[in-house]
Amino acid sequence: MHPPLTLHRHPMCAEIIEQFQKCHLDHPYAKFFGECTDLKIKLDKCFRQEKAVKRKANFEESKKLKERLQAYRKEASQTENVM
Repeated sequence: MHPPLTLHRHPMCAEIIEQFQKCHLDHPYAKFFGECTDLKIKLDKCFRQEKAVKRKANFEESKKLKERLQAYRKEASQTENVM
């Protein structure tokens, strides 16, 4: 099973999505017997790569957020000690 095949949500895989959807339209019955399987495999690989890129970006963003939070806590604790 794959996620919804909306082009705006998967810009990295847009070309493969279009080919996959065209294959399904061109082969309405053969798709059930493996006609579009090669494209499905390519699509799955593309989704995995896309997810890895997003995961890495989210990890970098969380590291930045964690650093800002630690700096804020350090500043707040120093402010409390001064008072």
